[in-house]
Amino acid sequence: MPATAATRPPAVAGMFYPGEADALRAEIGACLAAAHPPRLTPKALIVPHAGYIYSGPVAAHAYALLVPLAERIRRVVLIGPAHRVALPGLGLPSVDAFATPLGTVTLDRLACAQALALPQVHIDDLSHLPEHALEVQLPFLQSVLSEFTLVPFTVGYASAEAVAAVIEALWGGCETLIIVSSDLSHYHSYRDAQRFDRETADSLCRLQLLTDHEQACGATPINGLILAARRRGLKPHLLDLRNSGDTAGDRARVVGYIAMAFTAGEEDDA
Repeated sequence: MPATAATRPPAVAGMFYPGEADALRAEIGACLAAAHPPRLTPKALIVPHAGYIYSGPVAAHAYALLVPLAERIRRVVLIGPAHRVALPGLGLPSVDAFATPLGTVTLDRLACAQALALPQVHIDDLSHLPEHALEVQLPFLQSVLSEFTLVPFTVGYASAEAVAAVIEALWGGCETLIIVSSDLSHYHSYRDAQRFDRETADSLCRLQLLTDHEQACGATPINGLILAARRRGLKPHLLDLRNSGDTAGDRARVVGYIAMAFTAGEEDDA
């Protein structure tokens, strides 16, 4: 797909997920059909960001929750770690849209301008151009939502408080969904990863901050969400916890994946 001055083209289509629209729809559809999460209305999600063959079945447990909310959710605040470019604070792109094989997603420029008023947020196109952590979420969102706009942040050297302040500034109402993109532990044996990731999941279920990026590559944005969840009285729900040894690949060196939802505190699993 050719790039334009105002559109970020897909960087990992054909690698992390199918580059052809029909094949992409089919893979996402199969993942969603196999997911049977509880009946929840999430304000925020944590989802993994590996290739779909590895993490798609786990991510689908979170995205399946959004199907009944397709007409309600109109803005997605998407936050993930910058894997390939170092940056201070949080980076927003200058483009007007992100493209995937399923079409384009328009950025909410008013919300971006609101975020840019915060000192920790700045324009950083370089961190967005090669980044997969945000991109791989878009085809799922395009598949389960109707019309929505995007506010995408890469996170570099920042504090959890700095991320939480951005989340709070863009909290909005029921029309706004917050998504943090993160995998869990990397390249441990299957059994060790199960143990490490269960400890991480237990911490998140208690709204405890993660201690380092060995637990999750997106530990900083996760911790920002945890701080905001505490302040807003959100309740965490573990939807799925697996690793690449469960979905695809061998079990010698695996990557961990988690799907979590955060709801208003009075909501219980149905």
